Amino acid sequence: MKYRNQKKVWFQAVQQLNLQLPVSRPNQLWVSDITYIRTGNDFSYLSLITDAYSHKIVGWAVRETLHTTGPLTALQMAVKTLQKGKESLIHHSDRGLQYCCQDYIKLLSSHTIQISMTNQGDPGENSIAERINRTIKEEFHCQAFLTFE
Repeated sequence: MKYRNQKKVWFQAVQQLNLQLPVSRPNQLWVSDITYIRTGNDFSYLSLITDAYSHKIVGWAVRETLHTTGPLTALQMAVKTLQKGKESLIHHSDRGLQYCCQDYIKLLSSHTIQISMTNQGDPGENSIAERINRTIKEEFHCQAFLTFE
């Protein structure tokens, strides 16, 4: 894992909301996760935000490190898709530092997006995001890209 020169980041984990509610519309629940992609002899990291209703990827970013910039860039892309006066939205993720950092929490809060995080770190608590990761790896047959570019 690459953590080169990452500055100390303030972070806050929050409780998992009750996600058993039926998802009946777009932008009701977003799920987020990071997965790795093989690039040459190394890895890069793909941050995804997926709408749980449509399974559409609403935000994404690829970075060479696990720094917070990848998920934050994906979130910035996703919030640009929101309509003014929208209904309530929940953002669900694991408890990774990238999702608990001050900038990420601040951006969610500024758009009045409710925050939910897994309780135990069990992949089943973020199954839609994990399924999207698996689908991407199956589609690429775990092939490596020659370079990050």
